[in-house]
Amino acid sequence: MANLLQTSSFFFLCFFHLALFAESESFIGINYGQIADNLPAPEATAKLLQSTSIEKVRLYGSDPVIIKALANTGVGIMIGVANGDIPPMASDPNFAKGWLSSKVLPFYPASKIIVINVGNEVMLSKDQNLMTNLLPAMQNLQNALNDASIGGKIKVSTVHAMAVLKQSEPPSSGSFDPSITDLLKGLLEFNKATGSPFAVNPYPYFAYQSDPRPDTLAFCLFQPNSGRFDAGTNIKYTSMFDAQVDAVRSALNALGFKEVEIVIAETGWPYKGDSNEVGPSIENAKAYNGNLISHLRSMVGTPLMPGISVDTYLFALYDENLKPGPTSERSFGLFKPDLTMTYDAGLSKANSQDPMPKTPVTPSNTSMPPSSPKTPVTPSLPETPVTPSLPKTSMPPSSPETPATSSLPKTPVPSSSPKTKSVSKADVSDAQLQSNIDYAVQFNLGVLVLSQILWHSMPHML
Repeated sequence: MANLLQTSSFFFLCFFHLALFAESESFIGINYGQIADNLPAPEATAKLLQSTSIEKVRLYGSDPVIIKALANTGVGIMIGVANGDIPPMASDPNFAKGWLSSKVLPFYPASKIIVINVGNEVMLSKDQNLMTNLLPAMQNLQNALNDASIGGKIKVSTVHAMAVLKQSEPPSSGSFDPSITDLLKGLLEFNKATGSPFAVNPYPYFAYQSDPRPDTLAFCLFQPNSGRFDAGTNIKYTSMFDAQVDAVRSALNALGFKEVEIVIAETGWPYKGDSNEVGPSIENAKAYNGNLISHLRSMVGTPLMPGISVDTYLFALYDENLKPGPTSERSFGLFKPDLTMTYDAGLSKANSQDPMPKTPVTPSNTSMPPSSPKTPVTPSLPETPVTPSLPKTSMPPSSPETPATSSLPKTPVPSSSPKTKSVSKADVSDAQLQSNIDYAVQFNLGVLVLSQILWHSMPHML
């Protein structure tokens, strides 16, 4: 009997040990857009997702067929309230209750709905009616969730473009656009009070378009580069993704919202584009997404948020062949309609590690046009790296209600001496530090107990 108990304990702790690693993949999500007429059946998509390490899906709407198809898969689901539904949801609490009753309650909890995004890039719309009604709509939906006794289980938020930042370079100077700061404060107070995330759409791809030099490409693709020095923190950044995320972190901290979590609702790289588009290629898309996934799995975090990986939703699951605009808009899909991979970014459970290109690749059919007259490029100096500007807006029109808007990047600024610095406690919130410590303690405790069980039970098992 004692041997049986020891063996059972051994297998239980092994399962616990593996669960810790499985949990570390929960930050990888993907966007599932539907502006297409050739997408596979939702049931087939659900099976595809289960064959990958993707654990979360973002929908731009609330298609009941897709939500039902994802039932009992364990895949977390972000769903969305259409921009057009914001005014009635804001003015009528019963509208919010009715929306919840038809879009969520019939499927939850079998379908693991985790976040409801009210609107998409509303602050970019410049529609004052939508902008002023956004917070009341979120509040009414939260009240409806509370009335249904699931207010603490499903979060309510909204998704922002990078355009909400007026200043993003260097990352330590990150700040929000003053013209919308008052509205953002109200939204952030809501995020803080309910524990919901601040969701944003960073795209290093558009930063490279504004500054198409090889070193900038390497910086955007997580490949070896000379780095970008932030004199405000004495931190050298080696990837545009980290720089953009930390610019958002700095902006949130500056407004007094260190506790609000950041979620990356969209980021990606197109694998194909028109002849005059800078950057799209299979090689670059594979490098960006593959290296991003490896970066997230490393749990190294960003300089201002070390030791954690923010939830990141890749753009996108499939191409959306009915989207307007240049070819790149229809070429972000990691999978084809026949469910095969467009390229291997390392998402398959069978082969989660795939070597990424170590040198930047410039498409042979893509010319390198000079910068826009509004965006002069500072020539690269032999010993002083130049910091490209971070894009003020994410470009892919994620839904029919969110038109594409041209990015107006700022002039790149020469950096200072590339000195690195370890991040101090002052740069990280207590909540983040405690989370990292708790995780490490749990992990080490599990390993310690497991080793003891192995030591004592091995003679009996032999």
